[in-house]
Amino acid sequence: MLWINLVIFLILILLAAEIFVNALEHLGEALHISEGVTGSIFAAVGTALPETIVPLLAIAAGGGNASTNQDIGTGAILGAPLMLSTLSVSLLSFTVWRKRGIKGTYTPERGGITRDLNTFLAAFSLALLSMFVPHDHSAARVMMAFILVFIYFIYVLVTLHASKNLVEVGHGTKTESTLLLTQTGLPKHLIIILLQLLVGLGLLVMGARGFITSIQQAAPLLGISALLLSLMIVPIATELPEKINSILWIRRSKDTLAFGNITGAMVFQGTLLPAMGIALTPWTAQPATLLSMLITLAAAVWLRLCLARGQLHIWQLWVNGALYVLYLGLVLLHA
Repeated sequence: MLWINLVIFLILILLAAEIFVNALEHLGEALHISEGVTGSIFAAVGTALPETIVPLLAIAAGGGNASTNQDIGTGAILGAPLMLSTLSVSLLSFTVWRKRGIKGTYTPERGGITRDLNTFLAAFSLALLSMFVPHDHSAARVMMAFILVFIYFIYVLVTLHASKNLVEVGHGTKTESTLLLTQTGLPKHLIIILLQLLVGLGLLVMGARGFITSIQQAAPLLGISALLLSLMIVPIATELPEKINSILWIRRSKDTLAFGNITGAMVFQGTLLPAMGIALTPWTAQPATLLSMLITLAAAVWLRLCLARGQLHIWQLWVNGALYVLYLGLVLLHA
């Protein structure tokens, strides 16, 4: 029955992602905003809700083992950007390599993706350094958490400011499909778009949460610690919305939306979630957490270097997938 539940919740996530993506494209078109804003802010924040809820629930959970709850929270916080920068990015290549070829290229709007990666690298590096600040230095830790939140605030302002110029040069959000709710006879209106968006988002959160619960019930059978479970398994469920949304967009040649959804989520999860971890958990350096953060930074640096060299090629993203395999190998070797 447990495995049947996993399949059911996975199907729910797939259907919810289709509903959410469809509504999001129409919302971006209705508001006359760029694909960069639609992907990097709207989609990224919306689909990041499941992995935001998981560490909050774990850290705030009453009763039980507080240390275990903090481990789950820390693992969920760090596992999310790890999955996005490695496995999620590489899936974009495996999705289209037959259609575009190994030497094929991606054509996202470079300015927005570059801004996302630069912001993420700066913020996540600060989050890594904060792990070496003693827990009794509360003022320094609070300041670091505040800086991370401030970085995201500035990032949102800069991204929104860039939207107008991008729309004028042809990077506005456009949709080629009809709004799903209009097929029931409802008129295409902003309220209807928002209604469908909320329905899709609600189903995404419900599906991801149910998938997480099913995985956690299977954990004793796998013999994995709470920290490793949250680093390795929970993010697979919480990141499914980002993966599926981006795959749907990349298959439709909407490269800016596909990449922006992932890199925008990386910024969100590299700023606000570590700030939460610094403020609410011991946030200390452990072998598993340090390895996770270093692999994540290496994957983001590689992607940034590829963008700096010119076109982004299909094969280059396979390196990100290889880094995830390397991470799994090292973790399992020392488990």
